[in-house]
Amino acid sequence: MVREYDHHRAMPSPDKRRISAHGFQGYERGDQEGKMITGLDHVVVLVGDIGAAKAAYQTLLARAPAWQNSGEGADRVLFTLANMTIELMAPSGFSVTADRMRALLDDQEGVLASLCFRVADMSRMHRRLERVALNPDPVAEVESSDTETGNVLHWKRTRAATELTRGVRMFFLELADERPLSPATDIAPIDALDHVVVTTEDSDRAAALYGARLGLDLALDRSHQDWGQLMFFRCGDLIVEVVRRPVAGSDLAHDRLWGLSWRVADIDATRARLIASGLDVSEVRNGRKPGTKVMTVRSGTCGIQTVLLERSPKPAE
Repeated sequence: MVREYDHHRAMPSPDKRRISAHGFQGYERGDQEGKMITGLDHVVVLVGDIGAAKAAYQTLLARAPAWQNSGEGADRVLFTLANMTIELMAPSGFSVTADRMRALLDDQEGVLASLCFRVADMSRMHRRLERVALNPDPVAEVESSDTETGNVLHWKRTRAATELTRGVRMFFLELADERPLSPATDIAPIDALDHVVVTTEDSDRAAALYGARLGLDLALDRSHQDWGQLMFFRCGDLIVEVVRRPVAGSDLAHDRLWGLSWRVADIDATRARLIASGLDVSEVRNGRKPGTKVMTVRSGTCGIQTVLLERSPKPAE
C-alpha cells in the first residue's frame, strides 16, 4: 500500500559531532550501509495543469519528455537528464489520490513535493531505514508504461514516514532498467541538476537525518551572517543543499523543499534562449562558489524556485 499519492501503479560521511549529539554513533562515514543511496533518482513537482507544466518545462529545459503516463488519479510527464529525472504530476479525475494532491497544491501553480533517492539494493536499504527508525513502507513492485511508445519500466520502491523525515516526503527506488534520456530540442539546453535546496530551522537535526540516517556525505558546513548556514550533502554527482536562515516564529520540527539549481554548459547562451522564449530571468552573476556563474529564472517554472549554474572547466593537469 502506498500512502498519500501513488507515483505509478503498484503491483501484487556524516559529521561525527552531530551524529553523536543525536544518538546515531553507529552510522559514521566508514559504515558501508551509508553508501547504499547512489544518487537522486527524481524529484516530484505537483502541478495543477499537466499540459501547461509540460510546455513550460520543455521550454525551460529545451528537452522533450522522456516518459508520459496516466492512471491512479494522476497524469505524469517525466524529463530525464544526465543525472536525474524531474517528474511533473497533476491530479486527474476524482479519487482519494487526486484529492490529496489537490490539497497539497492548495491552489498553487506548482509545489516541489518529494525526493526519490536511487538505491543499489532495496532489501538492504529497507533494513537500514528500519534500523534508523524511519518506519519505511513495505517494498512495492511497480510498473509504468509510456503513453507514447508503450514501453514498460519496472522498479521497487519504499517510502519513509514523512513525520520522521522532518516533513519532507522521501521515496527510495531501485530501477530494473534505466529510463530513456530526454533529447535536446533547442540550443543551450539544461544538462543536469546541480543541487536541490531544502530549508531548515534546526540544522543539527537536519544533519542527523541526511548524514547519519540516510548516509549522505557532508561535503560542506559553512555559516555567514548574510545568508545563514549552508550544508552540502553529496548525492551521486549532485548536492542536497540544506539551508538554515533563522526566521522568527518558524517551524523547528519541519523542513521544506525549496528549489532547484540546474547545471548548464553556457549560461549566457541559455539566458539568451530563455529571454527569446519570453521568460523573465535575472542577469548572470558570480556564484558563492569560486568559478561558478548563476542566474535566477523568475517565470516559466510552475512556481518552483529555480536557479541556473555554470561551472568553470577544471584546469588541465
